[in-house]
Amino acid sequence: MRFEHFVFGSIRIDGRKYEEDVVIDQGAVRKRKKKASRPLRSTYGHTPLSTLETIPWDCRRLVVGTGVHGALPIVPELSREADRRGVKLVVVPTADAIALLKKDPRNTNAVLHLTC
Repeated sequence: MRFEHFVFGSIRIDGRKYEEDVVIDQGAVRKRKKKASRPLRSTYGHTPLSTLETIPWDCRRLVVGTGVHGALPIVPELSREADRRGVKLVVVPTADAIALLKKDPRNTNAVLHLTC
């Protein structure tokens, strides 16, 4: 998997440009479907990443890119669910998440927020 370019609101992976949050699951890239988390928006001021979404848990490490400025909220239940499943949860700004994925992608899935 090649991460070719990342700026606020846009990422290019393997030659394809994405302008919405993405999920990387076993090397496959798809759009993040955050509709299930939208009811939590009023609590967090932003649609958070929550266990209500389809999280790519089939891995040893889940990297969450929280945006350019690290502003994506993560619900506390996500960390508890990662612990329950034996998955190491790494929550960092998206540029740092991309660096981690480039360095060691083995057994790693990701959710990457592309804006704030």
